[in-house]
Amino acid sequence: MKRLFILVLILWSASVTHAQELYVNTEPASNMAANSLGIRLENQGYFKPDFRNRTTLELMYGASKSLMVHASGYMSNFYQQGQHFEGGSAYAKYRFLSVDTVQRHFRGAVFAKVAAINNPVVNQEISLEGDNSGLQTGVVFTQLLHKLAMSGSASYLRAFNNIDYNLPGANAKNAIGWSLSAGYLLLPKNYTSYKQVNLNIYAELLGKANPGYGQSYVDLAPAVQLIFNSQLRVDFSYRTPLYNDMQRNSKNMYLLRLEYNLFNIF
Repeated sequence: MKRLFILVLILWSASVTHAQELYVNTEPASNMAANSLGIRLENQGYFKPDFRNRTTLELMYGASKSLMVHASGYMSNFYQQGQHFEGGSAYAKYRFLSVDTVQRHFRGAVFAKVAAINNPVVNQEISLEGDNSGLQTGVVFTQLLHKLAMSGSASYLRAFNNIDYNLPGANAKNAIGWSLSAGYLLLPKNYTSYKQVNLNIYAELLGKANPGYGQSYVDLAPAVQLIFNSQLRVDFSYRTPLYNDMQRNSKNMYLLRLEYNLFNIF
């Protein structure tokens, strides 16, 4: 009976987390557990020419096994000396493909994001994480192979005028984004309890291009992640450009995130 109980816990934990695909800079095709709520508090920033940072509060809800939604608010001093509220965004992801076998699965999802932001537009990058008002839509596919998870995404972005600031005429209104992510579960070596600490390492390639403008970049973003009791998650990542020909804030940026998940609360 005790062995059966442990087996149930292991299967429950594995079904909830698939820890190695909880990427730090991108979303996987898999969704969080249905009827559950996730709360994220995140800080990103850079140190040159002076220290600037942005704090994001994000709520995530698993509406069903196929649909999850996010709502985010942003505050930063990226565009002025003091911290100020910049606006918000909403995100939805629908999983349309699931091919599951033992210790592996292949999943596909479509996603969309809208943002309403009140900042001057000074960068060439179209970013819906507090910089630009706009729309993003795309697809993501994730393959889990035991302790290794790989994912790829492609998306289209359309920039709108910000709330009190127009998009400059010389700026691109359209962009293409893409990502390749890999995550590996280092610890625990073997699951015996859902309370075991998970240690994951990640490597992500993040790219974006403004077609017709000769502006693009490719960043490498290594990351480390700890998960406690299958509920509390701590992420740290630092992205650095492999190639850059675009004016933006996201170059050489750190990310620190805390996330807490409440399962089956609705």
